[in-house]
Amino acid sequence: MSETNSAAEVAAPHRYTAALAADIEARWQDFWDEQGTYEAPNPTGDLAGDAERLARPKKFVMDMFPYPSGAGLHVGHPLGFIATDVYARHLRMTGHNVLHTLGFDAFGLPAEQYAVQTGTHPRVSTEANIENMRRQLRRLGLGHDRRRSIETIDPGYYKWTQWIFLQVFNSWYDEEAKKARPIDTLIAQFETGRRQTPDGRPWSALSAREQADVLGEYRLAYASDAPVNWCPGLGTVLANEEVTADGRSERGNYPVFKAKLRQWNMRITAYGDRLLEDLDALDWPEAIKLQQRNWIGRSEGARVDFRVAVDGTAATGTDNASGDKKITVFTTRQDTLFGATYMVLAPEHDLVSGQDSIVPAAWPEGTHEVWTGGHATPAEAVAAYRKQAAAKSDVERQADAKEKTGVFTGAYAVNPISGDRVPVFIADYVLMGYGTGAIMAVPAHDSRDFAFARAFELPMRCVVEPSDGRDTDPATWDDAFDSYDAKIINSSGEHISLDGLVVNDAKVKATEWLAANGIGEATVNFRLRDWLFSRQRYWGEPFPIVYDEEGVAHALPESMLPLELPEVEDYSPRTFDPDDADTQPETPLSRNEDWVNVELDLGDGAGRKRYRRETNTMPNWAGSCWYELRYLDPNNDRALVDPANEQYWMGPREGQPTGGVDLYVGGAEHAVLHLLYARFWSKMLYDLGHISSSEPFHKLYNQGMIQAFVYRDQRGIAVPAAEVEERDGAYYYQGEKVSRVLGKMGKSLKNAVTPDEICAEYGADTLRLYEMAMGPLDVSRPWDTRAVIGQYRLLQRLWRNIVDEATGETTVVDDAEPDQDTLRALHKAIDGVNQDLANLRFNTAIAKVTELNNHLTKAGGPLARSVAERLVLLIAPLAPHIAEELWRKLGHTDSVVHQPFPVADPAYVVDETVTCVVQIKGKVKARLEVSPTISEADLEAAALADPAVVAALGGAGIRKVIVRAPKLVNIVPA
Repeated sequence: MSETNSAAEVAAPHRYTAALAADIEARWQDFWDEQGTYEAPNPTGDLAGDAERLARPKKFVMDMFPYPSGAGLHVGHPLGFIATDVYARHLRMTGHNVLHTLGFDAFGLPAEQYAVQTGTHPRVSTEANIENMRRQLRRLGLGHDRRRSIETIDPGYYKWTQWIFLQVFNSWYDEEAKKARPIDTLIAQFETGRRQTPDGRPWSALSAREQADVLGEYRLAYASDAPVNWCPGLGTVLANEEVTADGRSERGNYPVFKAKLRQWNMRITAYGDRLLEDLDALDWPEAIKLQQRNWIGRSEGARVDFRVAVDGTAATGTDNASGDKKITVFTTRQDTLFGATYMVLAPEHDLVSGQDSIVPAAWPEGTHEVWTGGHATPAEAVAAYRKQAAAKSDVERQADAKEKTGVFTGAYAVNPISGDRVPVFIADYVLMGYGTGAIMAVPAHDSRDFAFARAFELPMRCVVEPSDGRDTDPATWDDAFDSYDAKIINSSGEHISLDGLVVNDAKVKATEWLAANGIGEATVNFRLRDWLFSRQRYWGEPFPIVYDEEGVAHALPESMLPLELPEVEDYSPRTFDPDDADTQPETPLSRNEDWVNVELDLGDGAGRKRYRRETNTMPNWAGSCWYELRYLDPNNDRALVDPANEQYWMGPREGQPTGGVDLYVGGAEHAVLHLLYARFWSKMLYDLGHISSSEPFHKLYNQGMIQAFVYRDQRGIAVPAAEVEERDGAYYYQGEKVSRVLGKMGKSLKNAVTPDEICAEYGADTLRLYEMAMGPLDVSRPWDTRAVIGQYRLLQRLWRNIVDEATGETTVVDDAEPDQDTLRALHKAIDGVNQDLANLRFNTAIAKVTELNNHLTKAGGPLARSVAERLVLLIAPLAPHIAEELWRKLGHTDSVVHQPFPVADPAYVVDETVTCVVQIKGKVKARLEVSPTISEADLEAAALADPAVVAALGGAGIRKVIVRAPKLVNIVPA
């Protein structure tokens, strides 16, 4: 402490300092907890009560689920939390019953990694992290209803995550009803014969295993062999977001391969249309809606069957003599079928491996050498290429700029519309995750197919008439020609002609012909894939599923939930040779034989039997897909949520036809996965009658990011930002020049600033104000610790305007009436701040409070009590601790939190005069001070009579006068 500051504090012992702020903040945080200040009542249950507050309009305000990191918070993390807190406080003061709380998304890989490295149980490290994060958030004065806080790792919570999984497992999507229904309704259709079994046998004639297989084709949660990202070096399957663009693991940089493993999936694709349609009812940023629409990727087209030619026989497309194997494609350009000169399968396609393989023993006679990849047999060529493709990421495989690779399978298919034999290739630019994993290649009219055809010397046929001046011979082209407006040519055959039709008419005719001949139909396809719901890890929710001796999956009865995670001696996945793609994962749960192998009576009439538990765990998305519902009723052990509580907080209402949370704030990085999964689960629970809201989040707001400068030495290694010196526009660390770029804030970048540091130096209210004042909430902005002091000084001036720094009393406040200038400044601030807080414009709200406080400081003399009280109420949502302290010092005994927000008097909000600009030929010639209610006629007369305007016109006539009262007059001379 400097001598100057020390002397000032002796002279002013009650000055607002960091020490005083710390004392004030701790006292009021304790008071809020003791009094339950932020507790929001429910209509029913153990949180019910307070009928008066329940009668108010309700608002449910939420932040995206935080993950409790061991590194704790840096100042970038609480930006959104502070914003929702300010917004929620303003809502309380404007007469709302506000639910605002925060929980922790605590399952996931980081805690498991830490357990592997240190031997610390994931629960121990996670709970310690949660406790630290709770402490940091409490220090910021966040007004959360702490009774409602939840943790996904609590068995009392994940009991209901498991329960929801069982709802999904025991449901199917009824296309006729356009909704999910209990699986029993499907079984009833099979039993009565209303729905036929796949082979036509009666339902009762199917074995239990056969019935289970049939139902698995309909269940919304089902197990199947799915292509996954298998990382032998880590011994686990990785989510797409855990794989780098070059096909390696984000953690450890090991190679990642595509492999097929038995996995749980959720049939989110059944909801594709509804997920698209209901976006229109949501108050979300258009950019986020667009990302969801693109991710869902709805496209209308046709399913087309290409039969596989047997022994090279060229059968027609309608001739079944070509065998029973077929390649099904989805295309949006069925009008170009005559131009399909080859086909491509994804390397993972079932038709190139296993018992359904179409790969022949030898190369057909006349096979081009460039098609074989230099291999002696098709099987060798296919196996080698599959291994090569498995080592690439989907991003690499889809890169347009790369050289096209592939290999001939040795098989031919029959173009169903022309009867031509077409060779079948595999190539990595076709993915199993899109469409059917097979395409009909029309190289003349698709750039990727064009490049592949050139590389493999494949024929091209122009079937869409070029409109750009080129001829119809693709051999002369540099790239494909694509158009939806042109006419179809070269598309006549024995069975059908499309020649002369425009594209859309040709599509209709081709589709009708395909359907009439049983080789295709109009269909809708989605880019969206079913949700892969398995992880080969320990730290996640166990599946409430057991398998009998025949491998049939059975749901645990609800009475056996929660199925808790067992103890295991080793959390590490078994690792393998990083380059050995043929290995299989071993899950940590599988090592606990006493837990895995059990005898149970499932209550299904079969009695007590031996079962084997599922040893995968749910993904980290599971607990965050429904947590908004548990906030409503966190202690309910009888139901997911009481219907009355869900209806009250989230049910549909005017302007919110699908219901949902009133405001959900979080980063744009969750645009697709989390938000899409949560929407899917809400719709499923809505269909089954468990909730009244078909959408989880009505209004979504994406906050920006607090960034920080990253300093790197000549090696490119980050150096501690706090130790960098600036000299003459350059930056130095320990005497060596370093570079500076604006980037993320984080421990690894050595530029993190913790909220604890700022709170210790300035107080939590200063940190809150600074983060809210940095700029618009939805814009990223750079952190500057040196600038924090500006908001600290604002609070000091505000304190000084109300509190005598020598005595600590409010002797500088009196009961006199404020003057007119002060009243105008006050009510303009009230009006502006009220609007700004309601619309999340916190930076401009702070600017208006600052302007008012500066006016009061300059006015000098005692501050009128009526002004002082309203000033405190204005700052209360933004800086709640100092507001509570000042409110108490002004003689009030109740909390400021639930005080009515000030209301502006319209008479003082309207300016006495406004400045009107007078222009001649677009140039300003005069400025008039006029009444804000002046009529257009009076304003025109005043402008024309102004001496400066008369002089500027110089006697010239006037052709036109444009008046925009009260601020603009534009004169056009003759």
